[in-house]
Amino acid sequence: MTGLRTAVAALAMMLAFGPALAQTVEEVPFDKRLKLAKVGDVDAQYSVGMSYETGSGAKLDLAEAAKWYRQAGLQGNLDAQFRLAVIVSKGAKGLKQDYTTALKLYREASAKGHVPSMNAFGKMLQNGQGAAPDEAKAVEWYTKAADAKLADAENNLAMMYLNGKGVQRDLNRAFKLFEQAAGQGDGWGLNNLGGMYEVGWGTAKDPAKAMDLYKQAAAKGNTAAAENLKRLTPEAAAANP
Repeated sequence: MTGLRTAVAALAMMLAFGPALAQTVEEVPFDKRLKLAKVGDVDAQYSVGMSYETGSGAKLDLAEAAKWYRQAGLQGNLDAQFRLAVIVSKGAKGLKQDYTTALKLYREASAKGHVPSMNAFGKMLQNGQGAAPDEAKAVEWYTKAADAKLADAENNLAMMYLNGKGVQRDLNRAFKLFEQAAGQGDGWGLNNLGGMYEVGWGTAKDPAKAMDLYKQAAAKGNTAAAENLKRLTPEAAAANP
């Protein structure tokens, strides 16, 4: 009986505490997460940073968000390092814009395999933010992120091929990359693929297909696609023969 009684008691404890143990960090009240963050819990530090960055559960404060992302980043959280770089690259109240630091953060995270950082690092290299412009190097990092199926990187790399920046111009390659991004439901991928069909770059010209892609992109909130739709409506076409 003693063994059975012990087993029942253990089961009761599991039922009582199981749901609490199953909570994600985000489900824990902010004040408790903050306490955990202060004693070094890296997941709590990242979550607290997100709360300050988005104003969800805490007052919007990007400088405070950056502080907690920095703490989590120092413990190896690459998502936190990425978010810190995003804030630093733009600047905020109480936090100056610093391209050099943002570039360094993206570079370090990229070297450790963080895919969004690879894309962001490429963008800063392309634009010459924090370092001299280097389009060939930007292509290299866009390619790494695109190979990992990041839609933003696929779009960015496609634009490089489309315009012949940092790489030899290749409309077929650009088309394929836009197609890959569109296949993931990415608004810009859909819009840009529509543009390729509209003008017949890298594929046969297909206005109907272009319109369909613009509609899909516009439905996702892409304003450029919405403008393209307006431009291609029968009324607009009649006004601009």
